[in-house]
Amino acid sequence: VWLGSHRLLEERGQETPAIHDQLEAMERDGASVIVIGKQSHVCGLIAVADNIRPEAASAVADMRRSGIEHVVMLTGDNQGTADAIGREAGVDEVRAELLPEDKVDAVEQLVHRYGQVAMIGDGVNDAPAMARATVGIAMGAVGTDAALETADIALMGDDLLSVAWLIRHSRRTLNIIRQNICGALAVKAAFVVLTLLGYASLWAAIAADTGASLAVIFNGLRLLRPHR
Repeated sequence: VWLGSHRLLEERGQETPAIHDQLEAMERDGASVIVIGKQSHVCGLIAVADNIRPEAASAVADMRRSGIEHVVMLTGDNQGTADAIGREAGVDEVRAELLPEDKVDAVEQLVHRYGQVAMIGDGVNDAPAMARATVGIAMGAVGTDAALETADIALMGDDLLSVAWLIRHSRRTLNIIRQNICGALAVKAAFVVLTLLGYASLWAAIAADTGASLAVIFNGLRLLRPHR
């Protein structure tokens, strides 16, 4: 007895028109079909399907509001199931029936097209593509060890909505880092000028340096406040 996918059935040459129509109908409904057969005939079909996460569509929409240009779903599932899930989630593009090396190729194409690509994954099959992406993001709560070790960022929860929060929060962090660097350099430059003009004193320079350090700390603490 053998057990496999629709692709394996085609490779074995045991697919009949009736079975093909039935498989296509099941896949259009969003199910992944497992075929059970013997050397001479197909014994049966098992249809399995994952329920899409309730927050998936909201997470994709939130990513777009955060400035993400293009959202692509990469999956090893069959095309019919992937298309059904993709429509429900609201992604821009669906690439299905991908092996791990196919996902790497897909990410390379996206990097060539857009320049910067983030790959979100949780499984062993996602790890090579996450390594090829500009930024790899692992779902920490359900992610495999391979995915967590490969990723640049590990989300400690299993909430897709946190991806958009991560994008916004990282931008806020970069803005505050730039503000702190520019402010500190401005204070240093001001005291260099005052020193050359003969108006600066040692105690004023110490006070300004300490004040700049405190300003940097308090400015960084703004990240603890919820972003509106």
